[in-house]
Amino acid sequence: MAKVVVMDHPLIQHKIGFIRRAETGTKDFRQTISEIAMLICYEATRELQLDDVQIETPICSATVKELRGKKMAIVPILRAGLGMVDGMLNLIPAAKVGHIGLYRDPETLKPVEYYCKLPADCADREVFVVDPMLATGGSSAAAIQMLKDKGCRNIHFMCIIAAPEGVELMGREHPDVDMYIGALDERLNDHGYIVPGLGDAGDRIFGTR
Repeated sequence: MAKVVVMDHPLIQHKIGFIRRAETGTKDFRQTISEIAMLICYEATRELQLDDVQIETPICSATVKELRGKKMAIVPILRAGLGMVDGMLNLIPAAKVGHIGLYRDPETLKPVEYYCKLPADCADREVFVVDPMLATGGSSAAAIQMLKDKGCRNIHFMCIIAAPEGVELMGREHPDVDMYIGALDERLNDHGYIVPGLGDAGDRIFGTR
């Protein structure tokens, strides 16, 4: 069974409180989303494997730690997931970036695919799927299934706000995928929005609300 990690770091909680505020503007919202993504990425990469390597410091020879050549990929779910990419690239700049486009049908609340572009060697990479919001879980579960269909097996999911319904669906459909969550909220409302949530993350990142 995969892990579900809900962040308890004070900086993450403070920043999530800031982006929940209705009065937080687009510039500050976008910047803070990126900062939160970087902090969650720090936790999500905690179990990356290390090797000992010999180097020369200005003083002497030394044995230091180095990442074990594991190639990584960041795959945002369009469009809101784009807001998390730069923060993660600050920590893992060598990662390649793919994109999956899904939208939620307003009537059925089911995901509909409209775009998928991934690194050619994505199946050989450790993949981090990112989306600020995990609401019903349908889009995230569908995106992960698309990756599995293309041969990806080492997949993690990161979000900033999640609803229990989405976490449950993800755990049921993808019990092998670790989830890293900034804050776990109360529930979904009748329109499929997270309560208390922060509104539409995509609109608030791109100023289209």
